[in-house]
Amino acid sequence: MSTASTHNRRIRSFVRREGRLTPGQQRNLDTLWPHYGLEIGDGPFDWDAVFGRSAPRNLEIGFGAGEVLAELAERHPDEDFLGIEVYRSGVGRLLGELRDRDLDNVRVFCADAVEVLARAVPAASLDTVLLYFPDPWPKKRHHKRRLVQPAFADAVARVLKPGGLWRLATDWANYAEWMREVLDPHPAFENVGDTDGFVSDPPRPGTRFESRGLRKGHAVRDLAYRRV
Repeated sequence: MSTASTHNRRIRSFVRREGRLTPGQQRNLDTLWPHYGLEIGDGPFDWDAVFGRSAPRNLEIGFGAGEVLAELAERHPDEDFLGIEVYRSGVGRLLGELRDRDLDNVRVFCADAVEVLARAVPAASLDTVLLYFPDPWPKKRHHKRRLVQPAFADAVARVLKPGGLWRLATDWANYAEWMREVLDPHPAFENVGDTDGFVSDPPRPGTRFESRGLRKGHAVRDLAYRRV
């Protein structure tokens, strides 16, 4: 089987079920994407060239509506932030937020995170990777679609600097245990949770997904892994 055939049949962690964009989201994509947007090209990016400076670099995978990404970028103007999201509605919403907050330390991909990590991100170029509330795919037959898998952990390990952190959060207890089963034994990562392997006081803003899970009675679990 060719590499291309194998790649094309890779199990994806998302399903494109995006509805119609609002006029504002479409307008943001039309007018703001040329400044904030990044496209997967022929090779990895030079982040110093992208941002015009040398600074700590952080990546959020699957930023949803972008509330965490925008908040972190505003809190930390001396750091740079990258975001990946497959749904254009979320990208359009974030672009408007970046404009309204006058933030220029964020750049965005509207693409599959696996593709971005493999083709656009240089090795050992990120200080932090954030994966907050990914789709839990709760049915057992769908667990193969979960983003956190050994191969994806390998991809994150490649782009993190030694000592860099991978922070994760989920409101599904089964997915939290799954994450630990994948990452605790991974040779590139060290679990640095302070409470039985979990993080008791995560340094992140809340999200819509978190609020929704809490309303349903789900317990939120945060994890952190250091690149060794």
